[in-house]
Amino acid sequence: MKTMTKMIASAFTAAAIFIGTNVKAQTTPANALRFGIGLEAGVPTGNAHDISNFELGGTARLQYGVSNDLALTLTSGYYNFFGKSYTSSFSDANSTTTITVKGRSLGVVPVKAGIKAFVGDGFYFAGEVGAGFEVHPPIAGADKNTKLILAPGLGYATKSWDIGVRYENFSGQSNNYGLVGLRLAYGFGL
Repeated sequence: MKTMTKMIASAFTAAAIFIGTNVKAQTTPANALRFGIGLEAGVPTGNAHDISNFELGGTARLQYGVSNDLALTLTSGYYNFFGKSYTSSFSDANSTTTITVKGRSLGVVPVKAGIKAFVGDGFYFAGEVGAGFEVHPPIAGADKNTKLILAPGLGYATKSWDIGVRYENFSGQSNNYGLVGLRLAYGFGL
């Protein structure tokens, strides 16, 4: 986990140095609305890595331009943390039996509010906060919990496309997990 935090901090620092302080126009002019539909893919971290190696989902995002270099966002969708397969072997005097069990997937519906600060030629820093509603717990009959979501990120947006990376942390009920995710989205003005 410390390595992941260092990688994210390094990415933010490198982006800040690369981009500099010149503020350019963004893809959502002041007082304008945009809507985007995105494909999400990620690598689970923390406790989620124990049950899954891959996350895939889809999101819809509404974006409102507060000024030419700042936008507010509202994002929701669905994330699926695909369950891992586990293999065990049992031996007796005559034979060896191998059993493979596929773990259940974890499904989460995120609802997040956020901010995007454009820092130059389409590049932006983002931050989101919200709730993640577990709809398919990885253990049959387990409680469907609600998690606090905190998600810093960075990305690049054009008039139609938005690509961003982020670390998303889900915490609550003594079970914290996260993901390092990539979002590729197509957007248009409303």
